[in-house]
Amino acid sequence: MEKWITRVVAALVACGSLALFWTFGVFLAVPWHESRMRSLNSVEWQVLGIPLLVGLAVTWGALHILAIADRETRPRLYFTTCALLMIVSALAVLGGMAWTIARIA
Repeated sequence: MEKWITRVVAALVACGSLALFWTFGVFLAVPWHESRMRSLNSVEWQVLGIPLLVGLAVTWGALHILAIADRETRPRLYFTTCALLMIVSALAVLGGMAWTIARIA
């Protein structure tokens, strides 16, 4: 039972990280779409950097919480979940970009 509680907490934390990556994608879409990634001002760098860095930190935390439950007893499940979280995180960024592009086009 304790492992399931730990897994649920890790899943909730991972959902928070996905929301941060989605937010990063939302703010990344406009400069990417306008091909001006190399000419961002300091405010735009902050708007992009905060969700990215906090999202990475929260993902790291989710993986460590998940490691408490599964790394020793079920290593294959742990590594599969880690890989799946990385793929879904990249898809969250793409989803945020697609959401913004659909609204500005």
